[in-house]
Amino acid sequence: MGDSPGDKPYELISEELMAERARQQAQKEAEELWKQKEAEITKKFRDAMAKEKAKIVAEKWKIETEDRKAAKLMEEKIQEELKKREEEERQRGEEQIRQQEELRAKELYLSLKQAQQHSQHNEHEDQEWKEQLRRSKAADEERSHKARMARDEYRRQSLRAIEKGKVAGLSNLFKGASLNKEMEIKINSNNPSSVMMLTAPASKAWERPSRPISREIIVRWFKEEQLPRRAGFERNTSAVAPWFHGIISRQEAEELLMNMSEGAFLVRVSEKIWGYALSYRQLSGFKHFLVDASGDFYSFLGVDPNRHATLTDLIDFHKEEIITSSGGELLLEPCGQRKHPPDYSLLFE
Repeated sequence: MGDSPGDKPYELISEELMAERARQQAQKEAEELWKQKEAEITKKFRDAMAKEKAKIVAEKWKIETEDRKAAKLMEEKIQEELKKREEEERQRGEEQIRQQEELRAKELYLSLKQAQQHSQHNEHEDQEWKEQLRRSKAADEERSHKARMARDEYRRQSLRAIEKGKVAGLSNLFKGASLNKEMEIKINSNNPSSVMMLTAPASKAWERPSRPISREIIVRWFKEEQLPRRAGFERNTSAVAPWFHGIISRQEAEELLMNMSEGAFLVRVSEKIWGYALSYRQLSGFKHFLVDASGDFYSFLGVDPNRHATLTDLIDFHKEEIITSSGGELLLEPCGQRKHPPDYSLLFE
């Protein structure tokens, strides 16, 4: 945990502490079980010995004096046999308790481990949402800055044209635009100084919350922001991509991928961030990658710096290029729909 070369990593110390706690708890439970078991064994053989002794004593009164020695020897032999059987049963009981102790220690360890992983997972998801929120705010500020610069450039160019007397009719439009703030001026992105059109907004603009707060808001976001960008569609067609799914949970995604081979994948609409989750089938389980769609591009959160213009571009790119160098994930086989209607039908209504 410190800076010395011999210090153990925090994760290793945490693992050892959990294992020791589990072992101590299991040992305590095993001791209680052994006390109960030992009492049962002692009582069982004490009662058996008392019965045999009483039986022998009753028989000894019936026989002659010369036979009492033989009866004593018989009693000793029976006692030795009973003691032997008692010891064997004690050993079996101790072995049973030992096995139960080991099993309980493993169960407690796994329980503690799962609790730790759940805590770390929640903290990781919260960090991912904060990162997306920061990037979303930065993208909004950049778009606002570009729009402000475009408006300033338009006004400057328009005033210059008016002064030179080249576009006299434009002055009335410019004055009207300054009086009516609901008019919107769209500028050509290649040349901010050129005017493409003057349009008035038809309805109140969509305002995206800082994070998804309900399924209804997520559906609205998809229809307002993602449908115009053809998210979920195959390239150059109007068909929904076979890997695309609606708002389904991580568990539902894993159930769909359960019987598929390594490299199978699907993309589902996330309920945690403005974007998607790519669920991937690996040889020993599943992986889930968050795809940020809060800006003007699509990219994996935290694992891949590449930005893609469309969601389909991101998927096609990773059919040839791995997602992470450590995992070597390639998107090989899309996981399609198993339900009718499909789970994404709400998004396209």
